[in-house]
Amino acid sequence: MFKLVSGGLATLAAAAAVVLPMTFAAPARAADIDNSALSQADFRPHARTFGLVYTLPAEVNDLLDRTIRGPLRERLLELDLVAEAVKPNIPHVTVVHVHNADPETPARMLEALPRLPPVLNVTLGRFYTTEAAKGAGHPWWLDLGLAKEGDGFEAMMGFNTTATAALAPLRDGPLPRVTGPVYAAMGDAGKKLVQTVGVSGVNVVDGGKELRSHNPHTTLVYSMARFTPELQAAMNQTAEAFNQILPDPIPVNFKTVSIVELGFAGNVTREIYRVSLTDGAVTEIATGRQLPARQPAARN
Repeated sequence: MFKLVSGGLATLAAAAAVVLPMTFAAPARAADIDNSALSQADFRPHARTFGLVYTLPAEVNDLLDRTIRGPLRERLLELDLVAEAVKPNIPHVTVVHVHNADPETPARMLEALPRLPPVLNVTLGRFYTTEAAKGAGHPWWLDLGLAKEGDGFEAMMGFNTTATAALAPLRDGPLPRVTGPVYAAMGDAGKKLVQTVGVSGVNVVDGGKELRSHNPHTTLVYSMARFTPELQAAMNQTAEAFNQILPDPIPVNFKTVSIVELGFAGNVTREIYRVSLTDGAVTEIATGRQLPARQPAARN
């Protein structure tokens, strides 16, 4: 269910509403976006998907490596989840994903980026499992959630609203993982998001109101295995064990945002462009080349 903006967040919603006419106008035409997969029983075939994400800082990755990644790998192998144990992923927190096989999509995403947020100081909190849609069967994930409080969280949510508006028109249709059985099992609010921006779990502005369904998190397991009651119980026990191993919030300082390529389930397979949140500097990862800077965040 969406949550409407109130109180001090009204200015954020107003700012996002101003962005909408500009960002939805240029990059794509409605005729280019094919939603026909939403009426099919099977998942739309995965071609290429790109995303805008915050990659986890080295110190956070090091902590997770030293504490829970070993036990997690052993648990996955015990449950015969071999693909999940070896699936590549650059740990990250997602802003928004865009499905479009055109190799020029990342460059178009870079060009369409709205004003950047400031450096984000947030905290990671509890481990939990989640499904793409209740009852769909798959995919499912083991996530480490982000605390929904503080200035960093508010800035992250505001950027999700404007970035979704700016980048969603670049899609050629919905993300494959929200089609077929997942789309069929979604509620009306989720289906509307998939129809209009190609993905659920993002913030949009509707009638001048910011509607928040974004749930920032980092994912440790991406799975297309059937999420049976037995498997769900086993993975929930794993999540609780990790909450005991890491009971305290983990501070995270995001200084960059990256344009990346993704697998079907949302795992990041490669980083393409990295953009500094302090000065807008852009690095092309494959070559190390510095590209023209993006406009940095507004400062108070």
